[in-house]
Amino acid sequence: MTTDAAPAVETAGLTRSFGDVRAVDDLRLRVPRGGVYGFLGPNGAGKTTTIRLLLGLARPDRGDVRLLGERLTAATRRALLRRVGALVEAPSLYPHLTGRENLRVTQELRALPRASIDRVLGVVRLEPDADRLVGGYSQGMRQRLALALALLPEPELLVLDEPTNGLDPAGIHEMRALIQALPAAHGVSVFLSSHLLAEVEQVAGHVGIVGRGRLLFEGTLAELQGRRRPRVVLEVDRPSAAASVLRTAGWPVERVDEHGVAPSVAADIPSRAEVARAVDALVGAGIALYQLRTERPSLEDLFLDLTAGAALGAPADRETATAVAR
Repeated sequence: MTTDAAPAVETAGLTRSFGDVRAVDDLRLRVPRGGVYGFLGPNGAGKTTTIRLLLGLARPDRGDVRLLGERLTAATRRALLRRVGALVEAPSLYPHLTGRENLRVTQELRALPRASIDRVLGVVRLEPDADRLVGGYSQGMRQRLALALALLPEPELLVLDEPTNGLDPAGIHEMRALIQALPAAHGVSVFLSSHLLAEVEQVAGHVGIVGRGRLLFEGTLAELQGRRRPRVVLEVDRPSAAASVLRTAGWPVERVDEHGVAPSVAADIPSRAEVARAVDALVGAGIALYQLRTERPSLEDLFLDLTAGAALGAPADRETATAVAR
């Protein structure tokens, strides 16, 4: 029985192989309702295969999918997917019809209220161009029309696969704003697949990161950032000499900048006394200190670290992923 507390999407042991290639490997997702969930991974990580499994377009070798609290099976698929909207890969549109006529085709096929057409045109801001032929639409307008088609049945869950692909910066900004507004304005939970963390981090509250079909991380963006400590960065005139002085003073040096200006000290945020000790040691050695700052790793750095490990065949961090997910 579906309840409001049930996740929008939940998978258990989801696995799918193509020959010797395991595209999805024991995937365990838990997508909360009422927000935007970013499903991230490099190209070839298994994102599109996962989406096809979630929508019943492919069958898993093993494992379960639950959408909106209900298990997806051959018997439940049709009724359950009436509550789900999807934009997967390139939108299928009729270029010889207007935007409104494209919507009417789906509206009549699904026996939806005629008023739903004007409603979704308003949501995606296409009213001024609704009666133009789609063949004359820009790529951004086509993507917005495809989003309108997915929103026609007033879905509880919206699944989007790379919705900004092929868009120019203005189109990306427009699509991002639309997606960000959907949960609060229309009560829909959004599952957004992308390989672009920089885009997803501007709209998503939770993320799941996959590599080689395996879950590497699931949780909030803050929890992702918390996986690596901040570091102290010292900009000096002689980096190699400064690194030697700091090591002698008991500071473990993580990195000396390749341009020779920023030795990086791996430590928790130090106390003022420790900072003063480091500065005294550098100045005492005749090293000029230009700047001292605390620096957090970017989310992009964390994403690349996680997915690079998966690309090299490193085992997925399942214990961490499961703990964060729960």
